[in-house]
Amino acid sequence: MNIKDILQRLEAGKITRDQAEQEIKALSYQDLGYAKVDFHRRERTGFSEVIFCEGKSIDHITGIISAMLKKGENILGTRVKEDHWSVLQDQFPGLNINKQARVFWQHNNQPPITESAIAIVTAGTSDIPVAEEAAITAEFFGNRVERLYDVGVAGIHRLMDNMEVLRSAKVLIVVAGMEGALPSVVGGVVDAPVIAVPTSIGYGASFNGIAALLGMLNSCAIGVSVVNIDNGFGAACQASMINKI
Repeated sequence: MNIKDILQRLEAGKITRDQAEQEIKALSYQDLGYAKVDFHRRERTGFSEVIFCEGKSIDHITGIISAMLKKGENILGTRVKEDHWSVLQDQFPGLNINKQARVFWQHNNQPPITESAIAIVTAGTSDIPVAEEAAITAEFFGNRVERLYDVGVAGIHRLMDNMEVLRSAKVLIVVAGMEGALPSVVGGVVDAPVIAVPTSIGYGASFNGIAALLGMLNSCAIGVSVVNIDNGFGAACQASMINKI
C-alpha cells in the first residue's frame, strides 16, 4: 500500500476522506513503544527500513519483523546474534538466512534486477563475512552482483586474472583487512567508482581495522570512497544508488 493507492481508492469513492487521512498517517510509521517502524522510508530514500539487530533483544526483533510483515514490507536484518537464529527460524519460516554474513531477509515484493552489476571483491577469505553482508544487501535491493573473493595483494596475479569481472562492473565494493591495500590497486585499473570497506581482520598492529581504514582513506587512486570498518551494509546501499543511476 502506498499514497497513490490510497488516493486512487479515495477518488473512486471506495473510502472517505477521513479514512484516507488515517491510512496516510499509518503509512508513515508505527509506534511499537520500543521502536518506531518507518514504513515511509522507501518512498523517501528508495530503501525500505532495515533491522539492525545488534543490541536488540529477540523480542524486539520479532516484534519489528511482525509489524513489517503485516504491512507487506520486504524484510532485511543485519548483525544477528548466534543465539537468535533458532527463534527467528521457528517464528518466521519464510526468512532466508546467512549465518556467515549474520543476515536474514525475505521479499514480499521482489524488486526488478539491474542489468548492470556491482562487483564485490575481497582481499582474503577472512573478509568474506563482511563481503557477503554487502552482497546480500545489494541483491536484496535489486542489484545484479558479481563476487570475486580472495584476490588480495599477497598474490596480485589472482586479481589480474579476473580483469574482465572488474572492468565490466558499474561500481565495485572492495573489502580488505590487514593494511587495506587492495582498493587502491583496484582503483588504479578500473574506470568505475570503488567503495572501500576496511575489515577488522589482522594482527595486533591492524588495531581491529583502523590501519586498513587509514590506508584506504589515504589512497592515491582516484574514485575511491571509504565506509566504516566492517560496514558491508553501508557500502552496498551506496553502491546500489550508483548502480541504479
